Amino acid sequence: MDASAPSRSLSGPLRAAWTAGRHALSRAARLALDIALPTLCVSCREPVDGEGVCAACWARLSFIERPYCPRLGIPFVYDPGPDMLSMEAIASPPAYQRARAAVRYDDVARTLVHALKYQDRTDLAPAMGRWMARAGGELLSQANMLVPVPLHWRRAWRRRYNQSGALARIVERQSGVKVKAEMLRRVRATEQQIGLSRAQRATNVQGAFQVSPDRQAEVQGRRIVLIDDVLTSGATLDACARALLRAKAAQVDVLVFARVVESR
Repeated sequence: MDASAPSRSLSGPLRAAWTAGRHALSRAARLALDIALPTLCVSCREPVDGEGVCAACWARLSFIERPYCPRLGIPFVYDPGPDMLSMEAIASPPAYQRARAAVRYDDVARTLVHALKYQDRTDLAPAMGRWMARAGGELLSQANMLVPVPLHWRRAWRRRYNQSGALARIVERQSGVKVKAEMLRRVRATEQQIGLSRAQRATNVQGAFQVSPDRQAEVQGRRIVLIDDVLTSGATLDACARALLRAKAAQVDVLVFARVVESR
């Protein structure tokens, strides 16, 4: 039997109460399992103490260190000298000024991101956010606010939380830069970006984000760091940056947990 079937016959307030109660029971069940069973590493499924990832899997993450492109944060194989830009930054510069990522989007990073995003593993956010704060220290030292990439309200209702917002709150705690999640809204539902080409991704998110008129004064002249979990083509973050720049933000930078790095 479909567990959601009774809620379809209820009025709006009763349906909301039914959904909240079902989510509370689900959380209570997970808590009981957490107490009864050892925490397993989200990647290799070995028992761990603490934040859901064992030391061996953390060691398998490919952390991004210098030298990297000062504009896009893409790691270089060798040091080309100060201020040398990557080919991507020269050929197709984005609307945002700088991007930084903690790790490459490899198998372990993908597992962490998917667990946070789709499996309610919010216990992973503290470790991921701390590494983001470390990677984005230069950006954060100059920032006035953090803005997580927003979800459309329908997707937010289904997931119950925004993974970008969860990461932003950890970065806020580490850096002292305040999160201003209400500055940016996703005003149009978009398709999942997975499986789309670079051009299709850009078209998919075009015009999807907006700064509310009553928030534009708070954005004007500010240096903003956009927070997200993954940077792939950069289309979503570019669309967000354009919306903030139209509202007269002084500068928009990007900080993510992982970024795709193409093999050479």
